[in-house]
Amino acid sequence: MNKKELVDAIAGRVGDRKTATEAVNAVLDAIQSAVAGGDKVSITGFGAFEMVHKPARTARNPSTGAEIKVAESWAPKFRPGSDFKDLVNEGGKKAAKK
Repeated sequence: MNKKELVDAIAGRVGDRKTATEAVNAVLDAIQSAVAGGDKVSITGFGAFEMVHKPARTARNPSTGAEIKVAESWAPKFRPGSDFKDLVNEGGKKAAKK
């Protein structure tokens, strides 16, 4: 499912595509802004979005074996909640039976 399909699914519930688009954009913007600002966004039953630090390290080029210095960085991380994990697990079991 991509963003357009998500908007269409929500529009089916709220009745208006414009309202659904604004709602999806508002939620995504709020999550991105909060995580980029260093806050953790927790949605009970769904999961948590947070920023993680990746320290500088030395890696190796697999084809030449040469060492490469990788700079430190910050990245977004998502940890699914237990309800979401359970739902996906049940969906996986049903898909495996097909």
